[in-house]
Amino acid sequence: MKKVLGITFGRLQRRAVGLVLLVLVLTVAVFAVVSAYQSRMLVKIVGETRDEQQSAISQTSEATMQQMLEATLIRTTSLQANVADNDFAEVVNNVYMLQAMAQGLFENRQGLLPEAFRLPDPSMEGTPSAMVLCEAGVDYTQSEYLGTAAHLSVPMIAMHRISDKIDGLYIGLADGTDLCVDEKPRIKLDGNGEPIPFPVRERPWYKGAVEAGGLYFTGIMKDAFSGKLVVTCSAPVVADGELVGVVGIDIVLESMADFQSAAANGGAVFIVNDKGQVIISSDQTGLFAAAEANVARDLRKLGSEELSQFVDRARSETTDLELLTLDGREYYMVGSPMPTVGWAVVSAVDKELTQQPERRLLGEYDKINVDASEQFRSGAARVGTTIVLMFAAMLILGALAALLATRRMVRPIEEMTQNVITCGQTGGLFQMKDSYRTNDEIEVLAESFADLSKKTKRYIENITEITREKERVSTELHMANQIQSSMLPHIFPAYPDRHEFDIYASMDPAKEVGGDFYDFFLIDDDHLCLVMADVSGKGVPAALFMMISKTILQSCAMLGRSPAEILRKTNEALCSNNQVEMFVTVWVGILEISTGKLTAANAGHEYPVIKRPGGRFELIKDRHGLVIGAMDSANYKEYELQLEPGTKLFLYTDGVPEATDASNALFGTQRMLEALNGAPDTAPEQLLKNVRKAVDSFVQEAEQFDDLTMMCLEYRGKDVQTNEN
Repeated sequence: MKKVLGITFGRLQRRAVGLVLLVLVLTVAVFAVVSAYQSRMLVKIVGETRDEQQSAISQTSEATMQQMLEATLIRTTSLQANVADNDFAEVVNNVYMLQAMAQGLFENRQGLLPEAFRLPDPSMEGTPSAMVLCEAGVDYTQSEYLGTAAHLSVPMIAMHRISDKIDGLYIGLADGTDLCVDEKPRIKLDGNGEPIPFPVRERPWYKGAVEAGGLYFTGIMKDAFSGKLVVTCSAPVVADGELVGVVGIDIVLESMADFQSAAANGGAVFIVNDKGQVIISSDQTGLFAAAEANVARDLRKLGSEELSQFVDRARSETTDLELLTLDGREYYMVGSPMPTVGWAVVSAVDKELTQQPERRLLGEYDKINVDASEQFRSGAARVGTTIVLMFAAMLILGALAALLATRRMVRPIEEMTQNVITCGQTGGLFQMKDSYRTNDEIEVLAESFADLSKKTKRYIENITEITREKERVSTELHMANQIQSSMLPHIFPAYPDRHEFDIYASMDPAKEVGGDFYDFFLIDDDHLCLVMADVSGKGVPAALFMMISKTILQSCAMLGRSPAEILRKTNEALCSNNQVEMFVTVWVGILEISTGKLTAANAGHEYPVIKRPGGRFELIKDRHGLVIGAMDSANYKEYELQLEPGTKLFLYTDGVPEATDASNALFGTQRMLEALNGAPDTAPEQLLKNVRKAVDSFVQEAEQFDDLTMMCLEYRGKDVQTNEN
């Protein structure tokens, strides 16, 4: 027997106490070893899992951002290119219209009385008005051109009023005089109220159009009087082989404010012209800022071959998302063409900006891991201290308490590790379990894994929904194409029981739906109506306007009206509520089948082509009226053609002669005539196939920018039917 601290212990008791103490020491030692091993394993597993998830987050984030940019940047750039192209197309069409009207006036000026004109009138400030300017030393009162050009005053004023893109219109004449229309007569007068000399023939728009011999766009330049930054579109006017002047329209860059504010934060959207210069940009001071033509840089000459090739490619086709390095920085760039002027809209996003969400996500993830690890280490230290303090008191229950405490700590961590590994293999969600709810660092770590797993799944679901929506829009556009195609005559032969004539037509839209249309129908047994038309613009708006125009034209024709009356009534109907300011060029003809007499009228459409028996196809340069939908008071003239048996009539839209190849060269009217005359005696269907084959061979891989619509009529005469019967 021994007495220890006043307590007597027997040998057996000592051995039991010693055994308990030994078991407790061994248990604590084993627990310490096991805990250390488990802690190292946990740290290793968590570290490996963190590295794997960081890698997965980086790869998923980069791939997702790439997909989002491809899904959105290409689409938005194409839409912005369409909007910008429509804006410039409106100006181009107006310039062509002014050119045609001026040419017509000067070619027929012997039968015209001179129209009155006047100098700038300060009382007309703020109201569009026509005024005369001239170069120093030129006497405008002796001008041989001004009296004829003044007939353009009314249509020029009308164009100015209906377009918010136009700042001024003018026709500069070869004798140094100028007729202009705008709202600012005062700035054209000096302090004495006298007109300021205006060197019209030295202006870039005048000289450029004369040198180009056709449509010409200046770069950015200052207006001669107001100092505003403008881009000018101009074209020469040639009458009877003589240059009489140049028509032009100023586009004020302030009117493109909506475009300039379209870029996302940190990105840039800009327009590049055919000289590689930036003319409009949301970037005010950076690499892609716009500048006046005399100082603007050609992006193709900045030393980057990739950028040079990209700019050239963007002017002819919508590019894929490309990563380019400029001035030591990487940019995601997409370009889309403006076919009307041969320019391109380009969107650029700094790659650094696209990586910020990934860095923030990884930073938050690392913070969660650091906090969880710190809490785990702190908790482990507290547990160890508690075990040491309780060692003396837990002589009997110490081993059991240590075992339970160890078991409580290790099991949820092992389950959590297995759960993380399983989720990584199957792609499932990390789910919270009751075993993780320990009210300590283990529960915090488990909640962090569960929250990160849910956010990743929502991210993937959002991307899936965006892809599904894109597919839905594509399906609806395909259905719209089928509806539009079904509205046009498409069953051939169209009149198998009528042997007096043969007719064939086709339309290939440039987009899912187009704005061109053709039509032919019998008004009665002896009258066949032919229609060929082209609506301004592209896509769904043009298709809707096309359906309305086609319906009105057919309704007017079926009432027995003449071609001129059909155009006039259709024009009145479209102008009555034309809030979108669209218009349509139309050629309409009515064939008297029994006699071969064709009565026709032209509202700004392409010249028809005719082949007489034994002859070759050639243009009929008929007189054009104003396009339908532009002015409700327009009148139209008719003309007659006598079709002999064997005569063929070919009609088409501007998509045929204006088809372009990869270098932006036009197919042209001459190539079209050569394609027709290659086999002029074939049936109408084969003739159209020959023209389409020639266009495809010329264009090759270049994108189709405009609808290709054609129709051919072969008149056989009444005797053919009689002989067959």
